[in-house]
Amino acid sequence: MIDEVDVLAGQKRALTEGEERLWSGYLRATGLLSDRLDRYTAKTAGMPHVHYRLLIRLSEDAGQRMRMIDLAAAAKISRSRLTHAIVRLESKGWVVREECPGDGRQLFATLTDEGRALLAKTGPGYAALLRAYVFDGLTAEQQRSLGVLADIIAERLQTQGSADDLPWRR
Repeated sequence: MIDEVDVLAGQKRALTEGEERLWSGYLRATGLLSDRLDRYTAKTAGMPHVHYRLLIRLSEDAGQRMRMIDLAAAAKISRSRLTHAIVRLESKGWVVREECPGDGRQLFATLTDEGRALLAKTGPGYAALLRAYVFDGLTAEQQRSLGVLADIIAERLQTQGSADDLPWRR
């Protein structure tokens, strides 16, 4: 388990030139991609990209509904951020919240017909943007490598440190 305070206190050396170049490139790429996707979802769906991804995640579930805590974990966001997003999505008619049978403390977020229609309308353009900006510029091997690397980093972030550090636990 990584204790971030101990790591920072014990760190004496700066990033190498190669590490800094890699990190800067990663931040440039993810920042630009996030901006493009945010602008697309704002223009076509009237919502930020993080809200749009919640609708996509709900659409991928067999019942097109998830417990709020599970949706927060899947989206890697805090429960309060999820609640705010779901309230906004609910006000537009794209999601409804429902009580979990047998557990009145839990709520489900459920994709509505209107939410499915919105995804059907905007999904092809969203996929085209991802292909144009990410996948078409990479070989099949580079795509596999990117997936492996992303999984490694996500796994380290989820397993190193306190479980309370995970956004959906806050």
